[in-house]
Amino acid sequence: MSNYELPLFDTRVDNGNPATVQLVCGVDEAGRGPLAGAVYAAAVILDPHHKIDGLRDSKKLSETRRDQLAIEIKKHALAWCIAQASEQEIDQLNILQATLLAMQRAVQGLSVQPGLALIDGNRCPILPMPAEAIVKGDDKVDAISAASILAKTARDAALMALHRLYPQYAFDQHKGYPTALHLARLKEHGVSPVHRLTYAPVRAILANP
Repeated sequence: MSNYELPLFDTRVDNGNPATVQLVCGVDEAGRGPLAGAVYAAAVILDPHHKIDGLRDSKKLSETRRDQLAIEIKKHALAWCIAQASEQEIDQLNILQATLLAMQRAVQGLSVQPGLALIDGNRCPILPMPAEAIVKGDDKVDAISAASILAKTARDAALMALHRLYPQYAFDQHKGYPTALHLARLKEHGVSPVHRLTYAPVRAILANP
């Protein structure tokens, strides 16, 4: 496990002064691969005095367990924020830059600003504090796992809302990912206002309606 498990770092004593304690937030995203919907990101500062058991990569948890943990995280974290970048921003910026933008928004939206941000993956957004990218951090660092869970549950809820608006695409079943069902519905019904126009399967439908 990472030595960043607790959201505290840098307790050095400087010139005899008391140790400085700074907060650490974990940051992760959900929804880079889907053909529709926004990309979501979350930032979480955990409370070191209230451990939440079972935190791990959201993809390795059942939907029920993710929902349970999301409630615990929101209740007990020192601070949390969920943000997004829209389908239009994804098309304008590309998915990488839109993801970094969503992460930036999540960190900046925290009610308490951390001294360090730990980012899942190999790229960091531009932030006003130091940031460190950790590959597969969502299964190594509790704060990143918590962010992964909040981002994933928020995005899933958003796709359920999109399903109510566009039931013909079955977003409730595939959450926007390019499954055989989604591709078949896309071919049958055409491109919706919430599809990502720059993604290859969507472009193909637009080119051959």
